[in-house]
Amino acid sequence: MPKQLAFSWETRASSAREDFIVGPGNEAAVAFIDSWPNWHVMAAALYGPSGSGKSHLASVWRVRSGAQVVTESGGPLLIEDVDSAPPSEARDRALFTLLDHATEKAPILLTGHEPPAAWPTVLPDLASRFAALVAFPLWAPDDAMLAGVARKLFTDRQLAVPDAVIMRIVTALERSPAAIRDFVARADAAALAAGRPVNVALIRGLLDEDMSPS
Repeated sequence: MPKQLAFSWETRASSAREDFIVGPGNEAAVAFIDSWPNWHVMAAALYGPSGSGKSHLASVWRVRSGAQVVTESGGPLLIEDVDSAPPSEARDRALFTLLDHATEKAPILLTGHEPPAAWPTVLPDLASRFAALVAFPLWAPDDAMLAGVARKLFTDRQLAVPDAVIMRIVTALERSPAAIRDFVARADAAALAAGRPVNVALIRGLLDEDMSPS
């Protein structure tokens, strides 16, 4: 059988709607984004761990709605990773003002790692606004979704891998999108360095390294 050759291609992840992987853990969020412009809320949030697709799905909405990213008003706004920034009175007042001026025709979409009710704030009024947001989770991992994430990450790197590789990764790794993302990058680098395809033997070797005492 012909061998798969490893080349150092530029990695470029697609952020198109058709490339977003839909599963039980994110279908409500996807349906909400797909319903634009027929929203009937002034602000909403997407939340989930790193790599769960928040930025991808938010980007789909930004393109469709023409949303500005944080800095401008007068139309839809997208504010990402809200709970990654340390709270301060200045930040909280700015966010409160943006939420206060949101309308159904100029809504705000926010993203974060935790549910909005858990986002840290200094101002109690902003905490109340966060808690009242319509919010959609994006991650409840099952094997099918984890496999889809792994396959998309390999495809983004222009690598076609056997199903056995995907299932080995899904069953062996921590069940998080970040762990899969990091391992796929590592497998790609190892295959490139060794001039060999990404196959089960390579994956097994990397997993054995992880199990070996340092």
